[in-house]
Amino acid sequence: MKKTRPERRQGGAVVRGDLVSESTHDQRLLDRRGPADWLHMDPWRVMRIQAEFVEGFGQLAELPEAVTVFGSARTPEGAPEYEMGIQLGRKLSEAGYAVITGGGPGCMEAANRGAREAGGVSVGLGIELPFEQHMNEYVDLGIEFRYFFVRKTMFVKYACGFVALPGGFGTMDELFEALTLVQTRKVTSFPVVLLGTEFWGGLLDWIRSTLVAGGKISPTDLNLIHVTDDVDEAVRIITDADRDRVERIRGEQQAVRDTVIGAQ
Repeated sequence: MKKTRPERRQGGAVVRGDLVSESTHDQRLLDRRGPADWLHMDPWRVMRIQAEFVEGFGQLAELPEAVTVFGSARTPEGAPEYEMGIQLGRKLSEAGYAVITGGGPGCMEAANRGAREAGGVSVGLGIELPFEQHMNEYVDLGIEFRYFFVRKTMFVKYACGFVALPGGFGTMDELFEALTLVQTRKVTSFPVVLLGTEFWGGLLDWIRSTLVAGGKISPTDLNLIHVTDDVDEAVRIITDADRDRVERIRGEQQAVRDTVIGAQ
């Protein structure tokens, strides 16, 4: 039996065997234990971080309107959530959107697969992990990142909405980051849709009974979250918000033109 050498993606590179480090770039950036070498190394890391931003911006700048889809990497092919992901990717593509995922297996693969099979643009934004996770085969444009925060910026900057399928810590992280950005108006006209009422119901109940009841968030903050089992409804929420955003921008532009004409 052929022995498999360890392998890891590091940004645009793949390293194997003895070249695979015991830690990732994110780990080394965030770990302040040990000698004070980081005082001299961190300024140079800024250059690598800057390069990742430049690469991401350059690759994604000409995408059509896009929707970012999150969900568990552990969802097996054929599971109801996987099939829902395929349907979602297909419907988003048919509505004219590119589909962006984390590029991994499970629900991410399903959404990329649906987009690819529908002839749409399928994008995967991968990340260097201590364990190897290959970019799924349905990605047309794949970008590998070393740093989570750079990758997160790309998820938001090039999307007009998020859809979250059932998932774990990574999905929750992205979900609450998106909600925080919308709540604080760092992004506007940005719908957040949760697919799977049974899966998400307990979390929504806790938010109502604990966060709202305890005054930690406003009751109106619940309006930032849309929960459904209907893929068509999820896509409709995205398209309606996108249309409202376009109309608002046109209205603002017209108001500026009217002001200029009135001042002449």
